[in-house]
Amino acid sequence: MHEALVILDYGSQYTQLIARRGRELGVYSIILPFSASLDDIKKYNPKGIVLSGGPNSVFDKGAPALTEGILEQDIPVLGVCYGMQLIAQKFGGEVEESKTREYGKATITLKSNSELIDKTFDKSTVWMSHGTHVSKPPKGFSVTATSGDTIAEIENSEKKIYGLQFHPEVAHSEHGREILEAFVSICDFSKDWSASSIIDEQVQKIKEAVGDTNVICALSGGVDSSVAATLVNKAVGDKQTCIFVDTGLLRKDEYEEVLDIYKGQGLNIVPIQAGERFFSKLKDISDPEEKRKIIGNEFIAIFEEEASKIANVEYLVQGTLYPDVIESVSVNGPSVTIKSHHNVGGLPEKMNLKLIEPLRELFKDEVREIGAKLGLPDKVTQRQPFPGPGLAVRIIDKITPEAIGVLQEADAIVREEVINAKANNPLWQYFAVLLPVKTVGVMGDGRTHEQVIAIRAVESTDGMTADWAKLPYELLDKISSRIVSEVRGVNRVVYDITSKPPGTIEWE
Repeated sequence: MHEALVILDYGSQYTQLIARRGRELGVYSIILPFSASLDDIKKYNPKGIVLSGGPNSVFDKGAPALTEGILEQDIPVLGVCYGMQLIAQKFGGEVEESKTREYGKATITLKSNSELIDKTFDKSTVWMSHGTHVSKPPKGFSVTATSGDTIAEIENSEKKIYGLQFHPEVAHSEHGREILEAFVSICDFSKDWSASSIIDEQVQKIKEAVGDTNVICALSGGVDSSVAATLVNKAVGDKQTCIFVDTGLLRKDEYEEVLDIYKGQGLNIVPIQAGERFFSKLKDISDPEEKRKIIGNEFIAIFEEEASKIANVEYLVQGTLYPDVIESVSVNGPSVTIKSHHNVGGLPEKMNLKLIEPLRELFKDEVREIGAKLGLPDKVTQRQPFPGPGLAVRIIDKITPEAIGVLQEADAIVREEVINAKANNPLWQYFAVLLPVKTVGVMGDGRTHEQVIAIRAVESTDGMTADWAKLPYELLDKISSRIVSEVRGVNRVVYDITSKPPGTIEWE
């Protein structure tokens, strides 16, 4: 059993990043709800515990509390933001409402030697997000860093309990990784978490679960489903049948391209063309959550129909990732549900198939690494993410074949020009969105009243946070000119300059 860094989730939008950072450092990191009992926590063989931040104030009625006995286990504990305030309150320190909410970049000043913050990090930038702060440390705790008048870190080296007012897990904290690495070192982890170990563990689990039955796999052509299918194939071989559904919502020429990619990969693939079926179900639907649930239900209906043609099928394989779960359903404490993913929150309540989701606890970068270890080519592992509901969630309106056609053409131009300009390497995603507005324009000598395309391009490492990409003006100019000239029905192009948070990467 892996040694674990247990992260108790108090609702921070950054909780998942703490787990990701831990895994980058070779440590198995698991998120549990703040309400997890001490016995439940101990089941994971914890060598370190992190109390996450959260949206609450410790003064709120019914505010999330500490697990009883969690600070008396002789296990190093790190409290981040809200977690630090809980620690201070528990040991008799003083916590106050801030006169001014502190959100964004701040500079820390070291006040004494710190076991977490190296002396060379003095005057470095960190990311703050709080409206409450520790105004007086508990007895036995030293203040090692401040940000203006705010206490930025407290330590009790004897108890190995630490508190950070800022968020070391986000990229904006200049030396956040090194600070978390210092905590991992204090915990004395053996650092046995790796892509190879994940493969071996999942293959064994899949073999045991499947036994003598057969499975079908929801194959989309993306990184996640491709790695999931290859992992299951390694475990059960020809007991798996992969179903690739053309929903009519794919990108231009994607159906043919995906089938070509899988040639020689040893997967048993059954292609299904079901565009008319999906368009019929989505007729007159514009609400994004309803779109996702309809698409999720229809996928499952097709999978169950295909499963009925194969003897003894009990399982459906999906490439669900950890961010999908976090954003779809609040399973790990009070984190807010952002949107339903068609293969998580969009699944029907009753299914005849049981799920195998070997990547459910992993982040995208871990999945890419596993794919490479399994021998998948770069054209699979380095594909940019594409939402399961396809272009349906990039049309901010009702779905019609005509609207899909317009978006396919515009999106193809975006992708082609980004690649031609060799601007795709640092990008996480780059695509077009069809907006539900029409604008006046002039084309030739005539007035036009046509649709608007938004271009979205972001840089990210895991999809949990993202910065809008500063694409060259020359590239944006070429994309815009081509779309307006070549895509009938479009007379205006705009560029999305929103980061995540506050926005999401996809528009729906």
